[in-house]
Amino acid sequence: MARSTSLLVLAAVLSVLVCPAAAAEKTGQITVFWGRHEDEGTLGDACNFSRIYTTVNMAFLNVYGHGKYHLDLSGHRLDGVDDDIKHCQSLGIPVFLSIGGFGGDYGLPTSQSAVDLADHLWYSYLGGRREGVTRPFGDAQLDGIDFFLEGGGVGERYDVLTRELAKHGQPLRLTATPRRAFPDGRAFVERALATGVFERIHVRFYDYPNCTAWIEDAWGRWTAAYPASKVFLGLTASEKDSCYLERKAVFEIVMPIVQKADNYGGVMLWDRYNDEQNFNQYSSYVKNWV
Repeated sequence: MARSTSLLVLAAVLSVLVCPAAAAEKTGQITVFWGRHEDEGTLGDACNFSRIYTTVNMAFLNVYGHGKYHLDLSGHRLDGVDDDIKHCQSLGIPVFLSIGGFGGDYGLPTSQSAVDLADHLWYSYLGGRREGVTRPFGDAQLDGIDFFLEGGGVGERYDVLTRELAKHGQPLRLTATPRRAFPDGRAFVERALATGVFERIHVRFYDYPNCTAWIEDAWGRWTAAYPASKVFLGLTASEKDSCYLERKAVFEIVMPIVQKADNYGGVMLWDRYNDEQNFNQYSSYVKNWV
């Protein structure tokens, strides 16, 4: 099974480590994804949870690029989300909207489709206001956009989207959540990352074959390629996902590796629902080491 294989690989890595986790640099940052399960509790519940999470990514806007847009929060009612966003922000927890995801119908085949999506995001979810444009969360203003791109073809223009959004400057923030392999291997993802405007990059070391194999090499490549971005270690809180890492392995093996990097940012956790199903023990324990 992928999980047991991953632990064997990590055990081999441990034999060459000389730095204990306690000596590593900590940031205390945990980004969590919310919005994929109706029974995971509200956005406000996630932010109230013992102040464990420091950023929340809402998932997903999964239809765009063809003149239609759809926000899929897996059955969560939109009523009250605006107040939850403001509540989270009052606690110092920024809230992002993640675009893409698994399934859906999205893509940016032309530069114009990218410009159109940038306008939609700015006026519907971010700091813009335009007469006739519906804002799903009313006057609540999200802090930024996360790129979680599972689908897409060679010519997708996420680089154009990135630059268009970046034109708005601060306080708009951009993050990306790519797969573990480096390079990603998909030209449209690499072009977007090459713009150099992403504040954070959450690298997913889970849910793919051999996703924790050679973790030190992969992590070193990601952090070296994007020194201006904070790079986060992406973990899953579900024991059912491939490459799930036991808490002891995270503490003893993984953290001494990733925290060596000057641009180590913290941990990204998939997701709030799985963390709850794990009796919140995963994030609570990991919080001590990140």
